[in-house]
Amino acid sequence: QVQLAESGGGLVQAGGSLRLSCAASGSIFSSSNMGWYRQVPGKQRELVASITSAGSTVYKVSVEGRFTISRDNAKSTVYLQMNSLKPEDTAVYYCNAYQRIRSDYGIEFWGQGTQVTVSS
Repeated sequence: QVQLAESGGGLVQAGGSLRLSCAASGSIFSSSNMGWYRQVPGKQRELVASITSAGSTVYKVSVEGRFTISRDNAKSTVYLQMNSLKPEDTAVYYCNAYQRIRSDYGIEFWGQGTQVTVSS
C-alpha cells in the first residue's frame, strides 16, 4: 500500500514562496503519475499541477509561470515550488499518485493534505 506524506505548508505573505514536498512509500513511485491538488471549503478539489512518470507536466492556468512541479525518483518525492503566492492560492494542498492498470481503471492514492495560507 502506497502512503503519501505532504509537508512544507504554512503561512506566507502575498508575493512569498513555499515549497511543498510529498514523500511516497512503496516501490511503485517511479511508474506512477503524480499530481498536486488543492481544495477550499465549499469548492471542488482542483488539479494544480501534474507530472507523469515520463516527466511531462500540466498546470492549472492560474498558476502557470508561478508554480513548478518536479519529481526525484531516487528519493520517491514530488515537489511543488510555489512562487509569487497570492491570497487566492490559500487552500489545503493534496498529493496524489495514480497508476493505470487498464484504459478505464487505475489505482489512486491521496495524502492527508497540508495547509497553505497566503495573507494579503
